[in-house]
Amino acid sequence: MEKIWIIALSLFLIITFVFWRGTSAHFKKEYGKKSWELWGTRTFYWQGALLISGSITILLLFVFKWANVLSF
Repeated sequence: MEKIWIIALSLFLIITFVFWRGTSAHFKKEYGKKSWELWGTRTFYWQGALLISGSITILLLFVFKWANVLSF
C-alpha cells in the first residue's frame, strides 16, 4: 500500500512540473507582468494546475490498474 502512495505522489509531482513548464510562459504573457504579480491571478492558475495534475494522476493510476501494471 505504501508503494502506491509513492508512485502516486511521484506521478503527481512530475505531471505538475510538466504542466507548469508548458503553460507558465503562456499565462504570464496573456495576463501581463503587472496582473501576474497579483496574488489572486497566480492562485487561480495554481488551483487549475493542481486540479488538472490530480485528475491526470488519478486517470493514470486507474489505467495502470486496468493494464495490470499496479494492484491496489
